[in-house]
Amino acid sequence: MEQPAEGPASVWDGFNLGGYGSAGIVVPRHEKTEIAVNEISLIITWDGDSRFKFFSELELEHPLIWREGDDFSKQKSFLDIERLYLDYNLNEKLNLRAGRYLTPAGRWNLIHASPLVWTSSRPLATSRLFPTALNGVMLYGAIPYKEAAFEYMLFGELLKDQDLERDEIDFRDTFGARFTLSGRTEWGLSLLEFSERDVGRRRYQMLGLDFQHKQHGWEWSGEAFQRFRNDGKDGGHGAYLQAVAPLTGHWFAIARLENFRRPTESSVDRWLIGTAWRPVPNRIFKMEYVGGDEQREDSPKGFLASFAILF
Repeated sequence: MEQPAEGPASVWDGFNLGGYGSAGIVVPRHEKTEIAVNEISLIITWDGDSRFKFFSELELEHPLIWREGDDFSKQKSFLDIERLYLDYNLNEKLNLRAGRYLTPAGRWNLIHASPLVWTSSRPLATSRLFPTALNGVMLYGAIPYKEAAFEYMLFGELLKDQDLERDEIDFRDTFGARFTLSGRTEWGLSLLEFSERDVGRRRYQMLGLDFQHKQHGWEWSGEAFQRFRNDGKDGGHGAYLQAVAPLTGHWFAIARLENFRRPTESSVDRWLIGTAWRPVPNRIFKMEYVGGDEQREDSPKGFLASFAILF
């Protein structure tokens, strides 16, 4: 019996729609309690029968916030193009990316979406020492190495951000490279150079090291960054070390230590202890308590809880 002929493939066949969202509560030690829808992210991808691939992520940040003693507010809400790029496969070991992409510096910045990380709070070292996203080009690929893989990313900024978010640092003229060796333990090396407009356009070079090891449900990870100034003075540094231990019934225990310092900001130390419930891979409920020294709006001390879903 003859099979019916298939019609020509449509360009729309390669499109996929997804996203993620999160909501949470922050109960600082000496500030007002805040409940918020933290983010709603829409992801559109296209992977047709060609060498091209498309990826976009549009994020609505803080669409709704309630603070103790105040009404619901949308004043902190804004729409952000998180990622928007086109990939072209040159050969099996080399790809070209052009557009807006997450800066390949460390692990956390590349997988920072709420459903993919274990805690509601983010280590300061992963967001205040380098630009978290760039508008430019990248060459990347992977080369098999024994039973592992050697991955590389070479990137450079071509267009600066036109609009800066509140309290966002104005980084400029960024370029660098990232190399990872995957296996039972994944190791990463990040090298960047950039300038900061808010401190007289000084040039900085940054070295970053990171790792992740998983075994029997346990997970250890960490990142360390050191920045260098052209005049030889301290350019700032930061690091964190995190451990995740399996409990029972899809519950996990989490502990983290971190340190952070920028030239224009005082040094900050943080410790965290918490738990997370992940009944299925795309949903996670997190609770944690954060302690340390001085209070910061972008790194509150106290109790935090959130729920995140990937769809």
